[in-house]
Amino acid sequence: MPNKDAGNSEMGRIYDPRQVEDRWYRYWEEKGYFHADENSDKDPFSMVIPPPNVTGILHMGHALNNTLQDIIARRKRMQGFEVLWVPGTDHAGIATQNVVERQLGKEGTDRHELGREMFVERVWQWKEQYGGTIISQLKRLGCSCDWERERFTMDEGCSLAVRTVFKKLYDQGLIYRGEYIINWCPRCHTAISDIEVEHQEKTGNLWHIRYPMSDGSGYVVVATTRPETMLGDTAVAVNPDDKRYSSVVGKSLILPFVGREIPVIEDRFVDQDFGTGAVKVTPAHDPNDFEIGNRHGLERVNIMNPDGSINENGKVYEGLDRYEARKAVVSDLGKQGLLEKTDDHLHAVGRCYRCDTEVEPYLSTQWFVKMSALAVKGIEVVRDRKVTFIPERWEKVYYEWMENIRDWCISRQLWWGHRIPVWYCDKCGKELVDIEKPEACPCGCGDLSQDPDVLDTWFSSGLWPFSTLGWPEDTRDLAKFYPTSVLTTAFDIIFFWVARMIMMGLRFMDDVPFHEVYVTALVRDYEGKKMSKSSGNVIDPIDVIDVFGTDALRFTLASIAVPGRDINMSEERVESNRNFANKIWNASRLVLSNAETARDPMKRLLCGAEYEEWTEAGELELADRWIIQKLFQLAETVDGAMEEFNFSVAGKAVYQFFWGDYCDWYLELAKLRFYQEDEEKKRTAQAVALAVLEASLRLLHPFMPFITEEIWQKLPLPGESIMIETWPKARRRLEDKKTALDMESIQSVVVGIRSARSEHGIPPNDEVKGIFLCEGTELRRILEREKLYVTSLTGLLELVFAEKIPDESYGIRVVVPAAEIYLSWSGGVDKGDEIDRLGKRLAKVETDLERCVAKLSNESFVTKAPAEIIEKERAREEELLSRRDKINRQIKALGGKNPENG
Repeated sequence: MPNKDAGNSEMGRIYDPRQVEDRWYRYWEEKGYFHADENSDKDPFSMVIPPPNVTGILHMGHALNNTLQDIIARRKRMQGFEVLWVPGTDHAGIATQNVVERQLGKEGTDRHELGREMFVERVWQWKEQYGGTIISQLKRLGCSCDWERERFTMDEGCSLAVRTVFKKLYDQGLIYRGEYIINWCPRCHTAISDIEVEHQEKTGNLWHIRYPMSDGSGYVVVATTRPETMLGDTAVAVNPDDKRYSSVVGKSLILPFVGREIPVIEDRFVDQDFGTGAVKVTPAHDPNDFEIGNRHGLERVNIMNPDGSINENGKVYEGLDRYEARKAVVSDLGKQGLLEKTDDHLHAVGRCYRCDTEVEPYLSTQWFVKMSALAVKGIEVVRDRKVTFIPERWEKVYYEWMENIRDWCISRQLWWGHRIPVWYCDKCGKELVDIEKPEACPCGCGDLSQDPDVLDTWFSSGLWPFSTLGWPEDTRDLAKFYPTSVLTTAFDIIFFWVARMIMMGLRFMDDVPFHEVYVTALVRDYEGKKMSKSSGNVIDPIDVIDVFGTDALRFTLASIAVPGRDINMSEERVESNRNFANKIWNASRLVLSNAETARDPMKRLLCGAEYEEWTEAGELELADRWIIQKLFQLAETVDGAMEEFNFSVAGKAVYQFFWGDYCDWYLELAKLRFYQEDEEKKRTAQAVALAVLEASLRLLHPFMPFITEEIWQKLPLPGESIMIETWPKARRRLEDKKTALDMESIQSVVVGIRSARSEHGIPPNDEVKGIFLCEGTELRRILEREKLYVTSLTGLLELVFAEKIPDESYGIRVVVPAAEIYLSWSGGVDKGDEIDRLGKRLAKVETDLERCVAKLSNESFVTKAPAEIIEKERAREEELLSRRDKINRQIKALGGKNPENG
């Protein structure tokens, strides 16, 4: 625990995150800063974490999402809100069951040998042993979640909420059990919902098969990508407008290999331009065929077992795997002269999102939720702006899915998960739905069997914003923190999760679950490629933290998080921000080492009217007034950007201010007073440097919590932690145009002279003479008043003002707004050598410019290249033109021949 009263301001030479991060995280937890008080009078601000799978480990997507959530939470606490950030994990049905099944396989057994009860117990054991990995990793990331309220989607409270919702929806007629075509994974042996199927394009075959007419008059040719399913055909369909088949409609065909007579029917669903215009209808193995079958009263013949092998309805192919059956059917069609031709065909194939197995459309009895009635209100609240998406373009994606929503298959053939709260009477077969197991059936029988299936994982996740706050109980947490304020989530679960939370919140809380949805981007590698283990380009955030520190990773993610744009990540970027952390540390060491004589008590900026007090006392110099003005502008910029979830703008603004304005300019000028004898000036410079540092640390804290806490604790002011300090806020717009313009004039002179020194290879310690030719008196007045600034930052011996161009000894010309500056270096500048050097530079610029102009004149480039690339090339053209003009002016000033004039 820190003791700020001890005045421990000593700082080590280097910043070592490993010595800092765990210590401060434990301190924050011990002090209870993460915990929300449901009885507080403060305005509430609440969020729920998108619960990561209990099987998961932190990846870069998690790191981005949770870093941004933590930035939001920390800022809101500093703004005075009662902040609740609810953490937790998801039981992840299929994923977790697969992990434990693999473990059992290594032990030479399986779940069936164990039995359901023992297997579920084994999964709970695994969860207790390994399920906390991602939670500990989130803590390493600095996440300020309320860990006292940590939840699990299968904990007692969440389980009660799930059973309650199921019963209510069932009683309202919105949950039903029915036979339907579902997506079936033969590997996981379970149904998966439409949005859990990942579609991949694949080059396969389109087989054209002859189906003989039953009267022997010929045959009809159908085209299919899945010939093995013909064993379950119960019709062939054609479009009623297709005149090619008008003579065979109503007649029957003989199904090859099975011998079943099937009719030729008409249905407008058939695309007469696809294949032959005649399609086989397999109601038990295709969702579109299922609908056709319903319209025409066709039989549903299931030819597959749950493992994807052919069952007894497949006759001679019984027992074959579906792919083996496909090969055998195609071979036999060829032998019997029924295979007319085979074409290559590109089509989308659905694969299980968990195990990548090709899914099978499969006729099965499942539990469903009727979604259309729920979707109506879900669409309405987004249209009415009660829920907004950032970026707004994701609303279109949301609408497209909601307006075409299908009933949700919620049952899964697993053992791990929320078991469906339905029991069947062993005597009369009655279906009983209740929150707890009924004691007996109304018929009096006490022998009840529970439905073996579990609920889709997303069913419990859809209740997360209110189940985690205590629903169905009427809790104080619900009253204080629901609806939540913001949801930060990835784009790929808008359908899985966001839409369902909105519908469930409206149904059971009669209110939206959150007001804003910030959709994060995809984290790619530096070249813009998707990260994957197979590509070998995955960046592990924990490895990055081990090398560069948490703050460097967090600041990198935030500063490149532009709404709506994917993030290209690299370790080099993190290394750069580790250097920024070191810059913050070194600047703080400089300021604190000179803080002993600063004014006591320490002044604080962006907390009150302290700037006016300083100004009225007449204590501030130009640099002081300028840096405070810049700080006020920064606070306004950061505040505005954060309100719009533009973390990149906020992060870059703080970076540019601290490294550029504060370190490169203000501290360099303040050091002139740090070490001079005038005690009053020294103390003012030290006080301003200290006050601006402290306010900067508060602005940086949500982004870089560990280093800011470590430094803030060493400042000479009272307080427990920067985490609960006041968020910097400009109480009024501070605009002092004269200060800004005066400082801008000095900066242009300093930058111009420094650039000239660099271009001419003048060593840093060599002094240079300078003669200034100013346009008007204003710039001269500023430079004369602030000549110490200019001489100290440029190495000029003195400032000399003249009315005409000096002699040839002043051979280096610098052009800045409202002035020309001529420099003379004791090391000497040979005019001829200098003109030759500038000529070579000019030739290089001309060559680059020619290439740039040629590219922009190329019609193919301008029409095909991305807009941002074209804009970048045009900006380069402008820069090269400017450099060419500058070099030409320098050559002319030296008396050389200007190439532009021949």
